[in-house]
Formats: sequence, C-alpha cells, structure tokens
Amino acid sequence: MMKRFLPALALVLALTGCSIVKYSFSGTSIQADVRTICIPYVEYKALRVNPSLSADLTQALQDKYRKLTRLEQVDMDGDLEVACEITGYDVNATAVTAEEVAAQNRLTVTVKCVFNNRKYPEDNLDKSFSAYADFDATQSLEAVEGSICEEIIDKLCEDIFNATVAQW
Repeated sequence: MMKRFLPALALVLALTGCSIVKYSFSGTSIQADVRTICIPYVEYKALRVNPSLSADLTQALQDKYRKLTRLEQVDMDGDLEVACEITGYDVNATAVTAEEVAAQNRLTVTVKCVFNNRKYPEDNLDKSFSAYADFDATQSLEAVEGSICEEIIDKLCEDIFNATVAQW
C-alpha cells in the first residue's frame, strides 16, 4: 500500500513545486513572487455624506486581504495596490404603493477601484463596483444606516477581492 502511495505523493509535490501561481483555499491566485499589498485610505467623493463609510470600508478591505491572503500589508509601494474611492451614496424608492408613496427604499453605494499589480501589469484593473441594501420606507435612513452599510461593505469587499486577487 505504501509503495503505491509514495509515487503519487512525489508526483503531486513535483507538480505543485513547479507552479508559478500560488493557489489557496480562499480562492486566490497570487503569483509566488508577489509579497506585499498597499490598501490606502478610501477617499469619499459622493455628494451625500456618510462620515464613517470611508474608514469602515478601508478597515474592511484591509481585514479581508489580511485574513484571506498571505500578503504583508505596507503603507506604500506594495507589489499590489488596491486604491478605492466612494463615488456614489444614493437612496432611491424601489417599491411604490397604489397611493404613489414609497414602500421600500434602496441605499446604493458605488466604489471606483483601481488595482495595480506592479509585477504583473496585465492584471491591472480600473472598475466601479456597486452594492445595495433595501429598507422599509417607514424607517429613516439614519435609523438603518449602520446595519445596512455593514451589509453593503461586505458585498463590496467580496466583489473587489474577487476581481483583484481571485480574478473571478
């Protein structure tokens, strides 16, 4: 039994040892020579103001890359850079009653992301991402803003992460 197992193990080790791209259980495909990432503070450029959204999104992005990659986070000149700015923070009615009154509202956050891979520029990305959450129109935005912004931030981080290092 052991004699049949050793050649298979040797083959697996030989094939994975020659690989240029490193795969992980988080679904990332980061080249082995890419070691650092820079995630600068997310700028806020939307007309409607949410004073904590930039800080919350910055922290969530940094946490996501720290937890799901082996990359060391640096303040500048990383092998990878994920620079984002919030360009939209909008509330719109999504469902209207027969009396033409909003029954449900939607908060949509749009983020422009510029991803630079200094070692593999063919992977660079310049793309906008949007995420939203709906809330009952009987509630004010201020009453639900904290909880729905958390949900939106989670969606945005997932989309940005997948587009940059998971390349989905």
